[in-house]
Amino acid sequence: MSLREDRAVQVILGRRSIRKFQKDKKIEPEKLDIILECAQAAPTAGGTRPWHFVVVDDRHLLDALAEAHPYGKMLREASLAIVVCGDPTLSDHARRYWEEDCSAAMQNILLASCALGLGSVWLGVHNSPGRPEAIRQVLGIPDYINVLSIAAIGYPVELKEPHRGYDSNKVHHNKW
Repeated sequence: MSLREDRAVQVILGRRSIRKFQKDKKIEPEKLDIILECAQAAPTAGGTRPWHFVVVDDRHLLDALAEAHPYGKMLREASLAIVVCGDPTLSDHARRYWEEDCSAAMQNILLASCALGLGSVWLGVHNSPGRPEAIRQVLGIPDYINVLSIAAIGYPVELKEPHRGYDSNKVHHNKW
C-alpha cells in the first residue's frame, strides 16, 4: 500500500469545502456524536479545553444564521451547523490560546465529517466586524464566550476531487 492510500491521508486530502447539501436529509445522531467526540480530541494549550459547541439543527435557526453571516447562505440547505466557541475566562492558557485550540477542534469537525461521508464548510466569524455579535444574538451565546466559527454540515450534493500535490515554494527547510 502506498502512503497516499492510507485512510487518514485520504480523508485529509479528500476533505473539501462543500456548500451544497441535501436539504431534508438528517444526520444520524451517532454520526453527530462521533464528530463532537473528534472535536474534543483536539489538542489544547495546557489541556485547558476552552471550547463549547452549539449544535444547531432547527431549520428556523439555521435560516437565521444564514441571514446573520454574509457568506453563510449554504446554512439554508445544511442539515446542521456546529458553532465553535471558546471560553477565555478559564485560565491564562485559555485567554491566550483559545483561537488555536478551537481552530484545531474545528479542523477535527471537518475531517470527521468527511470521514463519515458528510460534506462541510468552515465559516469564519471571530475576526469579522459585527459577525460574532450577530451569531451570539441568534443563539443566545453569553458575552464572555468568544465565537470562532461555524461548520455547516450535511449530506453533499456536490463532489470535488481530492487535493493533489503541494507548493514547494511554500516549504522552507531549517531556515527561510
